[in-house]
Amino acid sequence: MPRRQNFDTSVPTVLVRLDRNPFHHGTLGAARSLGRAGIPVHAVVESSTSPVARSRYLHAVHTRPPTNRSTDLAELLARIAGEVTAPDISSPSVLAMPLDDVSALALARRRAELAPRFLLPEQTEEQLLRVADKAALAATCASLGLPHPRTELPGTTDEAASMAWSLGLPVIAKWSRPWLLPAGRGLRSTTIVRSLAEARELYDRTPEAGSRLLLQELLPAGRDLDWFFHGYVDSAGRCVTGATGRKERSWPDGAGLTAVGRWTANPVVDRAARELLDALGYRGVCDLDFRLDRSTGAYHLLDFNPRPGAQFRLFTDAEGLDVVRAAHLDLTGRAVPPHSPAYGRRFVVENYAALSLLASPRPRPPAVSDAPGRRRTERAWFAVDDPAPAFAMGRAWIAHLLRKAGGALARRLGPGRARHPATLPAPARGSSDQLPHR
Repeated sequence: MPRRQNFDTSVPTVLVRLDRNPFHHGTLGAARSLGRAGIPVHAVVESSTSPVARSRYLHAVHTRPPTNRSTDLAELLARIAGEVTAPDISSPSVLAMPLDDVSALALARRRAELAPRFLLPEQTEEQLLRVADKAALAATCASLGLPHPRTELPGTTDEAASMAWSLGLPVIAKWSRPWLLPAGRGLRSTTIVRSLAEARELYDRTPEAGSRLLLQELLPAGRDLDWFFHGYVDSAGRCVTGATGRKERSWPDGAGLTAVGRWTANPVVDRAARELLDALGYRGVCDLDFRLDRSTGAYHLLDFNPRPGAQFRLFTDAEGLDVVRAAHLDLTGRAVPPHSPAYGRRFVVENYAALSLLASPRPRPPAVSDAPGRRRTERAWFAVDDPAPAFAMGRAWIAHLLRKAGGALARRLGPGRARHPATLPAPARGSSDQLPHR
């Protein structure tokens, strides 16, 4: 029998994303998931011209505050709550859903202030920083005995060079709190360091990065090595909505975010993720990344995101249940039905999958363990019942690629011709150079 999902459609949801990234397909997935269930959805994003703003499932779009300060976000959310609820309602009547790390931390920091009007999972900023901060995540894994790439925290330029040499070049360099990185400075959250000089130069930029530099062992990439777990832990500590998937393609190729993913059973990853969630006493939505080290057979935890991953819609079962819907059911006092596995289901992010195919056109057939009869593909942007965001994304994506190509050509021609109109296309409205690193 179908499992009834009894949503309280009188409780609207505000999707919150402070990251300026118009190509964040997870925002669109959340809007569609809740909107199709009849729940009014508002979104706090970078611009009303973003592709996601074209979705028919968004009731309203609100421009993010000009800064990432939690006080500014709290003021904006208070205004939204006043617009969508009756003024005499004193109980929490709006659900807030963060879609990036900085939003999750901001909401946790202001939870006591927001609680009279907003439904939020029981999380504190300190709890989230144990996993969102890359240095703290390494310490958390070490304390729990969970495999994690060897990580060093240099305190000087010379230490950065010696630690990079000790780990074995090339190494991964990460900023412990990437959400603090300033825009337009050329700093990326994750970088592959191939020389001691690069390690020194990167460490010297610590003051402008705003957080500590980590140097991490680079685990070899390869086919079927990258896995992820998405789950929702309810208010009683149960994770009835949780599943594992495999990256079939990513961008950049061999690293970065999921371009093509497949719902695939992995009991080892599933058990490791659930044991970690129990040990942390975690509540809410989570997205964990793992990589298999073939030399040891261990799955190393690479990342822990305390919010929905952009590809969360991969884990949508036959009744439409996913982690975002599970959160709404639980926080409004409804029962969350068990998740029904749909192994073989695929999720394709059209723009990044195209880049991955260009970089590595070799076909990647599914593993033999997948059940062919149960496969279904969901696309991140195009949906028959909501096509407008895909066309808007396509226009913005082409403008973004042209702008990047123009900038590269201008650099090759030299500073004297860098501003020639033929080499620098004008930026498109609603587009951004800040692509996600996951």
